[in-house]
Amino acid sequence: MKLAIVTAYPPSKVTLTEYGYHLVRHFRLQKEVTEIVLITDKTEGAKDLAFNEEGCKITVKECWNFNDYKNIFKINRVIKETKPDAVLFNLQFLKFGDKKILAAMGLMVPLICKLKGIPTISLLHNILEQVDLENAGITSNKLMQKVYNGIGNVLTRFVLASDVVAVTISKYQTILEQKYQSRNVALIPHGSFETPLEPDFTLPAGPKKVMAFGKFGTYKKVDILIEAVELIRQRTKQDIEIVIAGTDSPNTPGYLDSMKNKYANVDQLLFTGYVAEEDVPVLFGESAVVVFPYTSTTGSSGVLHQAGSYGKAVALPDLGDLSILVKEKGYKGEFFEPESVESLADAIENILEHDSYRKYLAKENYKAACSLPMSAITKMYVEYFKALQLAKSKGFTLDVPLVEKEIMS
Repeated sequence: MKLAIVTAYPPSKVTLTEYGYHLVRHFRLQKEVTEIVLITDKTEGAKDLAFNEEGCKITVKECWNFNDYKNIFKINRVIKETKPDAVLFNLQFLKFGDKKILAAMGLMVPLICKLKGIPTISLLHNILEQVDLENAGITSNKLMQKVYNGIGNVLTRFVLASDVVAVTISKYQTILEQKYQSRNVALIPHGSFETPLEPDFTLPAGPKKVMAFGKFGTYKKVDILIEAVELIRQRTKQDIEIVIAGTDSPNTPGYLDSMKNKYANVDQLLFTGYVAEEDVPVLFGESAVVVFPYTSTTGSSGVLHQAGSYGKAVALPDLGDLSILVKEKGYKGEFFEPESVESLADAIENILEHDSYRKYLAKENYKAACSLPMSAITKMYVEYFKALQLAKSKGFTLDVPLVEKEIMS
């Protein structure tokens, strides 16, 4: 199978970059995949393809840019030229741009592939029905929120034109099936990027590192984390280093620089900037606690799966998709009230002050992460593609619920 994957890819700063990296890394190890055509956004640096494992050929086609109205034509042209046997889209609603028309045009590409008869799966990481538009940095205007929701309905129908729409959370599947009367929505878990050998769960000597990882500025805020650690420092003798790992959200350029200036006098505060893939294991490995300073959620959390795979305790708000993940996938964490500095300080302190509790959370999260490695997830996608190819060759429509039942059994 010659598989095209449409995704942002490192060193891109566009959303879902890291997930794209691990999709490619694990698809290339599936024996049914003979070549991957990586249809990705343009970047100044070379694409990160330095995998340790052997695998199939990868052909890189850098052809699109964030907020480029020509994306739909550029991606379509590459698909026409490379003639893949199947296409996987790694999507969320602002994948191709944060402007309404540009985002919409990019999300029409799965429909075009379907009309061409190419087996097409769209992995949809969020649905607009579950996104807090104000906290996500899209709009706080109530009228505009109604407009965006109306547009979101249209965009969702574009994506639902795919042969299969994959979602990572059961609630998303239920909403899409009930609201849009869709019969082509499959639940395929997020999966864990890495499944390292079980760590010993001890911490390195020196200050205990409290780390947040991601793209910040919209619903991910670092000020609450910094102030919570400062509060812990006032009331305990804990030696703590704060690590802010990642970059600005595309919707909030300059946010982290403003935080650096605001908290310039805070001791042991590190802003790492962009984190290359090879540095991720060390970053997580040295952390005592991974914190999720979120005011809302917009989809399944890759960071939670990463924290689990590296055996880390987490502090997180009991809201939205994070709450669902904890309940459905077996993750454990110390919960705090969103936007409450004192509540977050209590959560972090509970973990740092009781090492046996920290290790308990870490071990449970490692166990949850290892239950669904990325290799198993990409295998599920291969099975769907094989079923799609068979259905198209026989001239019938794929019964997605039946295939899902067989794959998940």
